[in-house]
Amino acid sequence: MSTDLMTIRQMCDDFDVTPRTLRFYEAKELLFPQREGQRRWFTRRDRARLKLILRGKRFGFSLEQIRQLLDLYDLGDGQYTQLARSYEIGRDRLSGMIAQRDELNAAIAELEEQLRWGEQMMAEMQGRKAG
Repeated sequence: MSTDLMTIRQMCDDFDVTPRTLRFYEAKELLFPQREGQRRWFTRRDRARLKLILRGKRFGFSLEQIRQLLDLYDLGDGQYTQLARSYEIGRDRLSGMIAQRDELNAAIAELEEQLRWGEQMMAEMQGRKAG
């Protein structure tokens, strides 16, 4: 076997994923390890694909979006189409994440206000008990 090939354990250790995760991505046809009996051997290409899959998942891309982006790699245009589509999906995702952050910031501010009110009310109630 070539030193460019990695076992499932090596992939798990290098990418901090479980064997189940790798088998799932293989079943979804996102990774294509070489098979030797029951053993899987992951190539340099599989490692690059897994890196993109994990980055896409971290950014909130769907598996279908990730699959489409990975499929664009082999178009023969120096990955321009893949990069352009990644940029488009990324811009859309960033807009959504910013909106979520703004909603979360508003909810945090409201909760902080409610907690201050609750703290004040409890202090007043304690003051009346003592008095």
